Amino acid sequence: MLMPNKDRLAIFEYLFKEGVMVAEKDYHPKRVHPALQKVPNLHVIKALQSLKSKGYVKEQFSWRHYYWYLTNEGINYLREFLHLPAEIVPSTLKRPVKPENQRRDKLEDAPARSAGGRDTYRRDDGAGGYRPGYGRGFSKPPPTQ
Repeated sequence: MLMPNKDRLAIFEYLFKEGVMVAEKDYHPKRVHPALQKVPNLHVIKALQSLKSKGYVKEQFSWRHYYWYLTNEGINYLREFLHLPAEIVPSTLKRPVKPENQRRDKLEDAPARSAGGRDTYRRDDGAGGYRPGYGRGFSKPPPTQ
């Protein structure tokens, strides 16, 4: 399909940056893709179908939406096409970075959570004599030892 190079470049840049792309199955040429303003949805679908036929993306279709995922070959192809260095990778390959202060808070809270434990919960009779089971409701208190 004939499409402007600026549209193809915008599609490839977005795909490389995110690593995935979604498009609704809508072939009307007037519809604009929501993530790429000013690029028709039809151009997105056709460009990614072309990449799929070359084996650069994996396609999934569900509920009127196409989902495309970059393969390793596709990453290499787009890196050459967009003239990017090897250090730049799609966001799907980056590990999420957790702030250091959240890790410390979780480590400080760990002993407090494990101090009570399951045994303390089972020994505590916080229900006021309630013993679960058939016919053993609140009628009489539990035996004391």
